[in-house]
Amino acid sequence: MSVPHYRFHIAGEWVDSSRRREIRNPATGELVATVAMGTTENVDQAVAAAKAAHEAGEWRRTPPEKRAALLHAVADRVEGRAQELAILQTRENGATIRVTSALHLGLSLGHLRYLADLARTYRFERPGPAIGPIPAEGVLRREPLGVVAAIVPWNIPLLVTVWKVAPALAAGNTVVLKPDEQAPLIALELAREFEAAGLPPGVLNVVTGDGDPVGAHLCCHPDVRKVAFTGSTEVGRSILAASADTVKRVTLELGGKGPNIILADADLDLAVDGALFAALANNGQACEAGTRLLVPSALQDEIVRRLVARAATLRLGDPLDPATDVGPVISERQRDRIVGYLESARADGATIACGGGVPSGPPFRSGHWVEPTVVTGVSHQSAIAREEVFGPVLTVLPYESTEQAVAIANDSDYGLSAGVWSRDEERALDIARQLEAGMVYVNDWHVIPPAYPFGGFKQSGLGREGGPDALDEYTEAKFISLDRSGGLENRAAFALVLGTPPTGGA
Repeated sequence: MSVPHYRFHIAGEWVDSSRRREIRNPATGELVATVAMGTTENVDQAVAAAKAAHEAGEWRRTPPEKRAALLHAVADRVEGRAQELAILQTRENGATIRVTSALHLGLSLGHLRYLADLARTYRFERPGPAIGPIPAEGVLRREPLGVVAAIVPWNIPLLVTVWKVAPALAAGNTVVLKPDEQAPLIALELAREFEAAGLPPGVLNVVTGDGDPVGAHLCCHPDVRKVAFTGSTEVGRSILAASADTVKRVTLELGGKGPNIILADADLDLAVDGALFAALANNGQACEAGTRLLVPSALQDEIVRRLVARAATLRLGDPLDPATDVGPVISERQRDRIVGYLESARADGATIACGGGVPSGPPFRSGHWVEPTVVTGVSHQSAIAREEVFGPVLTVLPYESTEQAVAIANDSDYGLSAGVWSRDEERALDIARQLEAGMVYVNDWHVIPPAYPFGGFKQSGLGREGGPDALDEYTEAKFISLDRSGGLENRAAFALVLGTPPTGGA
């Protein structure tokens, strides 16, 4: 069977390159596709196409309800290919087929339709309050920014692409999308569906390539008005610094180290399953994962025993098999990075309660595998408890009081997600209000409803994605003053600066 080749998309044309990248299945090493790799010159071409499309005005002048209809048409087209695209996503980045079907495709479609509907209800122009005692009126407008750069990661690429592309287009902007070079296929398939749905050429452009130089050049381009980025905090800092030269708008969704607090009165069966779900979903490769489990000291042994027993029931293996619970990590480099954290923790005296390495046996001779791992016996100041590991690793930290639990939870550079497990809802809510995180889950985790914003505190990012105000991030506010007096009432105001005009003056 021939291996498909993907080109990138500029100004309505599919563009090839002599330089190509192989996309291989993280579970098997199988060649999934080849992808044309763009250059900085291709970025210039894509930004020029997006700028020309914006200035021509066809898309920004398209009525919002028609923009919404096109986005819904794309959702319908993607839904019609849901099974095919879920399999492609699993083969591309190793997420289990259950996750790619429900999260990567199912959740993405819900968010795409919600963001499309925002275009219908968003008040792009509305009258403002009266302007003082004079006969004048104000008009409040929200206008598209222009060219938006959207840079998305490999771990949940479709949902994150929707979070950026859908509100940008719903608001009337044009977009240059740069998918991660390790998992660009689903973004290119989405661009294909936008083209088939009738999006004008140049409104959505996709350039594949390495983060440096392609992504870096896109972020620095003087004709880009906004950068929307999801990825590491380190790269986010560099984007924020680069944006200063042209004072770009920036939305950053960065790293996390989610604290997950089990209170003494929690349902332990539920909390243990919830803790593993928080840490291991998407093979542990989620920015909002709950990777720090805070437990009462008196219950630590019991909770760890339950975690180990439950983790032993999880099936690590072929992500295309619906029975699989945990699949591979994205790359050899990522596997080695995770294993490095575990080796460092061992050297510092940590106990590996379960997992802790690369599995052996025929199913794991190819691909990039890390066992689901529970780590105990570490300080909350240790690297494995403070830094984003981005793999199937859960670190258990004891606490003596709820005040100490909150202090440990908040003692982090990150503030994306947090969780509380308790039978007492009011008590859980009281703790949730004290946690420095953009999202706090009570007796649950990974809840990402379309009508609520996604984003974090501190070094977890700037701005929010999704939710009822999503289009605010992709529009500028404008105030227009309308004098309804024929100018007569304003003569006194003019005279404060210009003086009284001579009699008979023009």
